[in-house]
Amino acid sequence: MGLREKKRNQRRVLARRTAAPRSGEGKDFLPLEGGPGKRLRKEEPEEPENTATVLYIGHIPHGFYEDQMQAFFQQFGTVKRLRIARNRKTGKSKHYGFIEFENPEVSQVVANEMNNYLLFEHTLRVALVPPEKVHPKLWKGVRRGFVPIDRVAIERKKHNKDKTIEEHKKMVEGIVKRDEKRRKRIKAAGIDYECPALVGSIQPSAKKIKFGED
Repeated sequence: MGLREKKRNQRRVLARRTAAPRSGEGKDFLPLEGGPGKRLRKEEPEEPENTATVLYIGHIPHGFYEDQMQAFFQQFGTVKRLRIARNRKTGKSKHYGFIEFENPEVSQVVANEMNNYLLFEHTLRVALVPPEKVHPKLWKGVRRGFVPIDRVAIERKKHNKDKTIEEHKKMVEGIVKRDEKRRKRIKAAGIDYECPALVGSIQPSAKKIKFGED
């Protein structure tokens, strides 16, 4: 190979190097004047600012009720409102509830620190509730506290109310039917027993008063 051929080959290699893109250059590179390409830093999207102040608390143990929750969570910040879900009939806890703080930053700290916290052999489940998912009636009546319905008083009032003649007659008929069934069961069992007669089972019919025409 002569000297001329060597020079030609060198020119070809230099032409290929200049034509081919440099290693590392691409869409993410910005060529600078008088220097090699530099990788651009991709701007990471900023996390949205937390505005949630309501927390869901699950797996609440027995005995950890409103007063105890108020005293316990005050160590993090000012507690605005709290509510434990209860059975409407018995008033017993359903072992989950909600609590609201005045500061969203405090709510975030409580969610991070108290989630999976072991309390009275129960692992708490704590999570932030976004403002758009908070039910509008969540805090309805929370100030007066939970008042269970007194079913006994309702039934007592219903039983002792003044009955009309038709209602009283219907009640007596039911008592007589139950008494007849009881007598048949005693007789079928082979027991020689004469049940006493029911007092007041026969009601006098209402008297019709006729008014003379003047």
